[in-house]
Amino acid sequence: MKYLFKIGAIICILFLGNNIIAQNKWKGNTTPTYYELSEHLIELSKMSEKVELYNMGKSDYGLPIYICIVNGAKDSLETFKKARKETTILFNNAIHPGEPDGINACLIWLDELIVGQEFSSEMPVVAFIPSYNVGGMINRSSNSRANQNGPNEYGFRGNAQNLDLNRDFIKMDSKNAFVFSKIFHGLDPDVFVDNHVSNGADYQYTLTYISSLSDRMPAAIKKITHESLLPSLKSDLYANYGIDLFPYVDLKGQTPGEGIVAFNDLPRYSMGYTALFQSLSFTVETHMLKPFPQRVQATLAFMKSLISWTTQHKKLIEKSRLKARKSIAESKTFHFGYESDGLCDSILFKGYEHSFPKHQITGLERLKYDTLAPYERNIAHYKSFEPKNEVRVPKYYFVGRQEKDVIKRLKANKVIMNKLKNDTIMQLGFFEVVDYQVSKRPYEGHFKLNNVQVSLGERAVALKAGDVRISSNQERASFIHSVLQPESEDSYFTWNFFDSYLQQKEYFSSYVFIDKIEEILNNDTELRTAYESKMNADKDFRESEWAQLYFIYKSSPYFEKSVNILPVFFMY
Repeated sequence: MKYLFKIGAIICILFLGNNIIAQNKWKGNTTPTYYELSEHLIELSKMSEKVELYNMGKSDYGLPIYICIVNGAKDSLETFKKARKETTILFNNAIHPGEPDGINACLIWLDELIVGQEFSSEMPVVAFIPSYNVGGMINRSSNSRANQNGPNEYGFRGNAQNLDLNRDFIKMDSKNAFVFSKIFHGLDPDVFVDNHVSNGADYQYTLTYISSLSDRMPAAIKKITHESLLPSLKSDLYANYGIDLFPYVDLKGQTPGEGIVAFNDLPRYSMGYTALFQSLSFTVETHMLKPFPQRVQATLAFMKSLISWTTQHKKLIEKSRLKARKSIAESKTFHFGYESDGLCDSILFKGYEHSFPKHQITGLERLKYDTLAPYERNIAHYKSFEPKNEVRVPKYYFVGRQEKDVIKRLKANKVIMNKLKNDTIMQLGFFEVVDYQVSKRPYEGHFKLNNVQVSLGERAVALKAGDVRISSNQERASFIHSVLQPESEDSYFTWNFFDSYLQQKEYFSSYVFIDKIEEILNNDTELRTAYESKMNADKDFRESEWAQLYFIYKSSPYFEKSVNILPVFFMY
């Protein structure tokens, strides 16, 4: 027994020693490849009973997306059950693999935890996705991030399909997005963080953050975020790590002196998506021009401070989320189309002086920041937003069974729905598309629809067995409204899921239909009046047989009634 104990102790010492070396490696100017990262975590999960690693499904590249969980229950089913029941934090890394700060930060944190045996039963369940964009991480180089100071090599922004996965959380074009929804809803994290590196202006801060728009947050989430979480993080980071935490520098103009604007975290983005489910959601943005090791340490400090705060406020977090979910499920209105209201606060900013000298090659003025001339001064902070749109929330939505891609995504997001057992006719509201604009260039694989306008109507709808009915009175109500209300910025309609309903399928031959128009006009005095008025007022209309016939055709019994009517119906 003594010999076995000695051998075990030697193995443990060697393992811990190797991890100390690994820690130092993660603190340098290198970041692991996908294979190095996966192998290291597999080894840690074998050596430490506190570390669990699960293959959650294949990415578009064909390799697995893993989830690493600390302080679980040593069993996959029990661990995920514990995560949903208790307080959980989820960190997402390498959605943009050229921004690998979170990878190294999580590895250092994990190694320190194991070497120092600093596990605490009070600590929340801590989970992180080591590499979300696997294809982008495999596509490794040293030059795709022209503005970034390290590491030596890193991955690429696009995934295997050349999609920016941080625009894919609603449309779910990638396998990765389906794996993420499996992870996210499997854990139901109370707090979510997506680790990034910024682009943009130069300034003194290493660490900035994006929080959800304050004016879009449910009251309970807004209160805990702004009265407890953010003040605590800012205080702790400065006191314990000497790090200033500052809002993400999204410029209103060309330089910070013109003010900064709060980032509008639409549901297409990771934190905008997770916020729909009342997770306290953040994006960490370290500054691109700061050295990679410095950025990693800042990301690690944010991670530690957040875990510490979460440990101390478990009951408050759980209570706030429950309250927010209840208010969302019971809400009678849905707001969207948030825009800055033009009002601003003043915020103390640590920047660098700038100038516009002429460039010796281009001969034109260029923006130049002077890092030898730091300043601290107040700038405008445009963080107040208001919704431009408000709709009455239906009691139920109905989606046709033929919309398999939509239903698949609703199911992936754990939306509660019921299939109709029989064909039936119901008096329901409908969305008729009145106008929209199509993007001139493809955006993330779509010609997205913008500035959508719909009119609401009511009619008898023939529903089929297998069509689904969705109640709005459920925890996922924010997600449901965001994707099924067609005018919402990231609705399924705007992402082209219903484009086929915008195309007329039946037409007429003019030489045949013209013989019917007298009878049509005689039977519809309102149409005749409108026709004659247009004839008197519009010269082009008078001189076009097709225009006249189509005008009458659209109001005649022959015109198809389904064009521009979406296959999503509703009941108040």
